Amino acid sequence: MDSTNTDQSAAPAPALTPPRPAQRKPRGRQIKWIAATIVLIAAIAAAVVYWLDISKYVSTDDAYVNANQVEITAQVSGPVTRVYVRDQQRVKAGDPLFDIDPSNYEVALQKAQAQLDLARQSVSQESAGVSSAEAVLLQRRAEAANALSNWKRNDELTKSGFLSKQGAETSRTQLSTARAAVKAAEANVAQARSTLGSQGEENAGVQLAAAAVRQAQLDLDRTHVVSPVNGVVANLTLQPGNTVQPGAPLFVLISNAEFWVDANFKETELVDIHPGQKAIVKSDIYHDREFHGVVQSLSGGSGTAFSLLPPQNATGNWVKVTQRVPVRIRIEDPDPQHPLRIGTTATVKVIKSQ
Repeated sequence: MDSTNTDQSAAPAPALTPPRPAQRKPRGRQIKWIAATIVLIAAIAAAVVYWLDISKYVSTDDAYVNANQVEITAQVSGPVTRVYVRDQQRVKAGDPLFDIDPSNYEVALQKAQAQLDLARQSVSQESAGVSSAEAVLLQRRAEAANALSNWKRNDELTKSGFLSKQGAETSRTQLSTARAAVKAAEANVAQARSTLGSQGEENAGVQLAAAAVRQAQLDLDRTHVVSPVNGVVANLTLQPGNTVQPGAPLFVLISNAEFWVDANFKETELVDIHPGQKAIVKSDIYHDREFHGVVQSLSGGSGTAFSLLPPQNATGNWVKVTQRVPVRIRIEDPDPQHPLRIGTTATVKVIKSQ
């Protein structure tokens, strides 16, 4: 009995099983569901924004800024004596650009003025010649009138027998001579008047000389070249000492009077674009500045139609490609604080007509 008790007391006690913790959903799965929900909401929001955008605007980022470019050329030839501007300088209309040596043109002006004075003197002399011829004509007419009176008196005396027939014939001869002298004097007057032409400043010779003076003065004035518009000087390489020729481009003046954007829209988008529609232009230079514009015109053809080598679609290897058509959009609010640069890219949104 004691041994039995001893064996039972020596037996090990049964191990206790710890309680199971409550089961929990993995947190990683929750995070994935939340992320997927956020992505889905963002995609829906983006789709809604895109749909609202395409329903209200026709947009493209294939657009380039342009402005009028005035080529500055000389109108007379000669060496450049002074250049007043530098490259990329802003100028106003009337500001001096450069000077050409005026020496030859000053001499030409003096010569033309001298020719004008000679023309006026010639007119004065010819006018005096007309007056002299007219005075001779008056004298010859008076002599003819006197000869006619003598012939009539002698003819009466001859009929009365108080004068011989020879005396009457002499009077007739004198009358014929006087009348011939009148005709000669009239011809001299006509010739003098024809030589004179119009009198004073209306005379053709005077007008020709005066025109030469104006031309010489114009050439002299053109030796001082000024800016025709407000704008920015570009591509200036002109230096004092360079010899310029009429009509040869020297540099470019980019006018800031008007800016526009040439936006190349797809041909499938042109149905929603018409002249007069408002547009929003965003230059890639200024990401935080929007410009407002208006559609001016749509090109009569696609860009490829006016290229040097237009595509030949009748070769049998034709692949349909959506073409782009240039649309000109005038900028209505150019900002001097945010100057636009020609050739830079822009994004354009044309507001659809409601």
